[in-house]
Amino acid sequence: MRLGIRLLFAFFLINGIAAFFVLRVFMAEIKPSVREVMEDMMVDTANILAELASDDLAAGKLADGPFAQHVRRYATRPIDAAIWGFSKQSLDFRVTVTDAAGRVLFDSENRAVGTDHSQWRDVARTLRGEYGARSTREVDGDDTSGVMHVAAPIYVKDSIAGVLTVAKPTRTVQRFIDRAERKVFMGGLLLLALSALVGVAVTLWMVWNVRRLRDYALSVQGPAAAQPPAVPRVPGELGDLARAMDRMRERLAGHDYVEGYVRALTHELKSPVAAIRGAGELLADDLPAADRAGFATQVVQQSERLQRLIDRLLELSKLEQRQHAEGRAPVALRDCAEAAIAQTRARATQRGIALALSGTGASGPWEAELVTLALTNLLDNAIDFSPPGSTVRVELDSTAVAVQDQGPGVPGYALPRLGERFFTTARPGGERSGSGLGLAIVQRVMALHGGRLEVHNTTPGLRVTLNFTPASQTS
Repeated sequence: MRLGIRLLFAFFLINGIAAFFVLRVFMAEIKPSVREVMEDMMVDTANILAELASDDLAAGKLADGPFAQHVRRYATRPIDAAIWGFSKQSLDFRVTVTDAAGRVLFDSENRAVGTDHSQWRDVARTLRGEYGARSTREVDGDDTSGVMHVAAPIYVKDSIAGVLTVAKPTRTVQRFIDRAERKVFMGGLLLLALSALVGVAVTLWMVWNVRRLRDYALSVQGPAAAQPPAVPRVPGELGDLARAMDRMRERLAGHDYVEGYVRALTHELKSPVAAIRGAGELLADDLPAADRAGFATQVVQQSERLQRLIDRLLELSKLEQRQHAEGRAPVALRDCAEAAIAQTRARATQRGIALALSGTGASGPWEAELVTLALTNLLDNAIDFSPPGSTVRVELDSTAVAVQDQGPGVPGYALPRLGERFFTTARPGGERSGSGLGLAIVQRVMALHGGRLEVHNTTPGLRVTLNFTPASQTS
């Protein structure tokens, strides 16, 4: 399972469990909380009415006294109140009064006058001097038919002479409960959605930065890379990890750089050193003049080979320490090509190879010395691969220089790897291959200029192009 999916799954699991329990608690507390508030108000109402009814009860005219008249007028009062978006058009309190024996003396709805309520919890507890309240369903099995009853004692000369009960159907506040539950539920869903968005954002941020670190680690190619990848700018501990990875990359790259150089250089030096040693041992003997001249020539050639190897290693080492080219003024590609041809003409003439230049080229913010160095190495490579009597052509375009030889080309598998340090291919006639440093220098020069090296087999020969147009502008 991928990291992003794991993080999202863990976040949604934790968030979902928390939201479920929080919503469950809120939803479960709404109804009892509303009824608690309702009961509190009914306690106040019952006690006020009990005080108002005490005089009529003591006088024995409760059924038709002022208290009864006022309560009946209350029940018929017109009302149209807007309460937080709900319209209230009826008065819902039912008022009953019992004597000290629990018999009903007054009922605002005239339904229970004369009945015995002494066994009802609200009346019985109040007559004992306790707090009396109850909730009773008018229809069995119907939760919406519940009625809350709150009683208060009626005192006459400091003794309980009766009980006043205020009753109110719970359905009158059910719409407030339903609305509160809907609001809590919708708010919970909104909170859950926002939390999910935050979780997705945090997960994407985390996964994106982790993938940047992963891509950075995978993109590290050692000292042979044209340009070391930039360290990802990541905040917090991930940033510390990125910098630690960069320091590790530098240490590993430096170790691999030295190890690879030593191994490859040792391999490259073995052959010319062995050839010089063998020729020197033979020259110590008495040899015919022709043989002596041949071995002396071999010593000179192998010495030149060693010198070119050392010079190219030094050049490549200096180039790999640089981060960019230092173009100060516009440089003409033709001037660089002419300078490179001048430097290699003597060697080409010695091998019987002609050099031809065509095109005008353009000028650009390039470093002339590096461009000339790259072209010189390309010409040396083309001269090594070209048969005697052939022509090496240098063709200039607006922002590109192509070097075309008439040699046998290179195997197809080798084309993508040309430009790697110490990667070599066989020369014509079965001669030993070169060090590969020449094209490595060319590759590094193009990387410093933001260009690219393009190699293609043609008929006949190999065509190597230095394209100074950045790849981003040609895609």
